Amino acid sequence: MSLAVTPLVRRGAALTPVLTVVAVIALLALPLDPRSEGGPGPADAMSGFLVLFCVVRLVRDRRRPLPRAAAVVLGLPVLGLAVAALGAYSPEAGITGMGRYLQIFVLVPAAVLLLIRGQGDFRLLAWSFVALAGWQGAVGVHQYVTLTGASFQGEQIRAVGTFGPQDVMGMATVVSVGLVCAFALALGRTSVRERAVALACALALLLPLALSFSRGAWIATAVTCTVQLVLAGLRRALKVAAAVVAAGVVLVGGLGVGTTLLEERINSITQVADAPDQSVADRYTLWAAATDMWRDHSLTGVGLKGFPEYRDAYASLTLSSGSDTDGAGAAYRRQPLLSPHSMYLLVLSEQGLLGLMAFAGSWLTLLVCALRATVRARASGPHGVDCGLVACGLLVWQLTDFAYADIGGPSTVLAAVALGMVAWWALAGNGKAQAAPAVPVRANAPESVTRCP
Repeated sequence: MSLAVTPLVRRGAALTPVLTVVAVIALLALPLDPRSEGGPGPADAMSGFLVLFCVVRLVRDRRRPLPRAAAVVLGLPVLGLAVAALGAYSPEAGITGMGRYLQIFVLVPAAVLLLIRGQGDFRLLAWSFVALAGWQGAVGVHQYVTLTGASFQGEQIRAVGTFGPQDVMGMATVVSVGLVCAFALALGRTSVRERAVALACALALLLPLALSFSRGAWIATAVTCTVQLVLAGLRRALKVAAAVVAAGVVLVGGLGVGTTLLEERINSITQVADAPDQSVADRYTLWAAATDMWRDHSLTGVGLKGFPEYRDAYASLTLSSGSDTDGAGAAYRRQPLLSPHSMYLLVLSEQGLLGLMAFAGSWLTLLVCALRATVRARASGPHGVDCGLVACGLLVWQLTDFAYADIGGPSTVLAAVALGMVAWWALAGNGKAQAAPAVPVRANAPESVTRCP
C-alpha cells in the first residue's frame, strides 16, 4: 500500500503551491448568507492566505519576487491608487479602498503568477473555473425550473447560483468565465478526448448563462468567443461556431427554454438607446454623474470610495433610489446604487486621468503580450495554444465586462485569479525567462516560477 501511495503523495506535493489558488476558486461554490450585504466572503479570506503563503515561500527560498516586467506591469496601478487614497474623503475610506484595489489588481495576481509553474498548473486552474461554472450553473438551472431563483419581472426565475440576489451578477460572471475557459480548451491542440469534454462543457454552460438574464455577460461572452475563434484559425473556428449555434437553437428554440423572456431580454439590448428600461436609464445617469465628477477633478478624481459621497450632487433627478432584490432565499431589499456600474468610469471619477491611464496601461500591456505569446505558440507547435486562448479570453472578457460593470461582491476575487493567469502567460509563460533565485540556497531548490514546457 505504501508503495502505491508514495507516487500520489509526491504528485500532490508537487501540486501544493497551485492548489492554494484552486482553493480560492472552490470557496466560491459555497452558498452566501442571505442576510449578508454582498461584501467579502470566504474566497476573499483565502486570497489573503494565498498572498501570505506566497510571501513565506519567497522568503524561505530567498527568491526574487517577480520578473522585472511583471513587477512593472502589475505595479503600475499603485501610483494612481496612492494619490487617490490621499485624496479620499476620510482616511478609513482611503485605506479600505486601496486595500481592495491592491487585493484584486496587484497582490493576488502577483501571487497567482508566482505559484503557477507550468502549463499543467495553468490548465488545472482553467478546469477549476469550468468545474465551478458547472456547479453554479446547475444550481442556477434548478432555481429556474423550481421557481426558487431571484426575482425577475415578477417571477422568481432568475438563475443566480449560490450567490443570491445580493450578488445577482455572481453566477453570470462565474458561468461566463467557465464557458470562456472551456471554449478555449476545446479550440486547443490537446487530445481529442480532452477537447470533446471541453466542448461539451462549453455547450452545457450556454443554458445557465441564458437563464442568468444578464445582457452584459451575454455581450462579453459573445465578443470573447469571437476573438478566440479568430485566434484559433478559420477552419476550426467555423466548425466550433456551427456546433455552438446548433446548441443554441436546440436549447432556446427546440426546447423552448425561457423563449419569451429571453426574446424580450435580447431585444432590449437593441433598445438601450431608443427605449431603455429603468435599469439602463439609471446606468446612463450614473455614467453621466461619473463623467461630471471627472471634469471637476480631472487629474486625481474625487478620491477612493468617493463616488457614493458625490453621487447625489452630480446625478440628475431621474436616478431611482435603488434596485429591488428578492428571492433565492433572501427577503426583499432595496439596494442603493453606489457605483457607476462601469469600471472605467469608476476609476476615472475616483482616481482621475492619472489612475485611468495607469490601469489602462497595465491592462493593455497584458493584452498585447498575451496576444503575442499566443501567436508565437501557434507558430511554434501544438503545445500551449489552449493556454494562450484561455489567457486572452479571460482578459478580453474582463475588459469588455468592465465597460458596464465594476468590482464588488464575493465573485470579484475571480477577476484577481484570472488576471494572475493572464500575467503568467503574457509575462512569464510560454518559454520566456523566469524569475531567477537571488541566492542559490541549495542545488535542488525548486524555482518559484519555472519555465513553461
